[in-house]
Amino acid sequence: MANAPRLLAVLALGGLALLCAAGPAAAQNCGCASGLCCSQYGYCGTGDAYCGTGCQAGPCYSSSGGSGVDVASVVTDAFFNSILSQAGSGCQGTSFYTRSAFLSAVGAYSGFAQGGSSDDGKREIAAFFANVAHETGRLCYISETDQSSDYCQSSTQWPCVAGKKYYGRGPLQISWNYNYGPAGQSIGFDGLGNPDIVAQDAVISFKTALWFWMNNVHQVVPQGFGATIRAINGALECNGNNQAEMNDRVSLYQQYCQQLGVAPGSNLTC
Repeated sequence: MANAPRLLAVLALGGLALLCAAGPAAAQNCGCASGLCCSQYGYCGTGDAYCGTGCQAGPCYSSSGGSGVDVASVVTDAFFNSILSQAGSGCQGTSFYTRSAFLSAVGAYSGFAQGGSSDDGKREIAAFFANVAHETGRLCYISETDQSSDYCQSSTQWPCVAGKKYYGRGPLQISWNYNYGPAGQSIGFDGLGNPDIVAQDAVISFKTALWFWMNNVHQVVPQGFGATIRAINGALECNGNNQAEMNDRVSLYQQYCQQLGVAPGSNLTC
């Protein structure tokens, strides 16, 4: 028994050697390659085990600020697929939009569904997906069906590129050069020169939606779901302009709140 401390020390050193020998799988505190998360146990990878609860670095699914919710635990496969299944087998979106792409994208926006209570976080997730489902026909459409307009507004800061069109693409159907330009600059793609990538790369596509949400919608979520409609498409749908469209968003929001087990709150319409 006198040798027990020595034996424990040897075992500890042996365990450390095994971790060091793990090579690319082990985090270098974290030192993971770009796009990989450092898990709560110090290993690099992707998916819930690495980017979910306890994630230390990289594109973690949620912030560690202790408020809001763990997005990955709320946006489950069942929740995401319940939306996607409504799109229909003939929709482009069914093979484009994925939960993993959403979770990869949300890792770049640590404030999403954070900053309030757990119920507040769930309401923001329900609000985001209600607007997404409405804009995309339940994740059916990747791009706007009517692509005749170039959605180009004269701008010295965000000049349109000849031959490019800035019609709606992605989960929130981002449109106009003055959105594609700054979104691309923030996310890291050529929004003006290559707007089509939003309809080709699912992670970038979700990032554009989250970029728009965090810059234009996130701050009004506490005012009620109606405020999110106003921030996204208020000029066309609010104040009685298109009640049917507004009501569809509200109905989806109420449905998703029920699925997530949270009260929808007040001020649902605009």
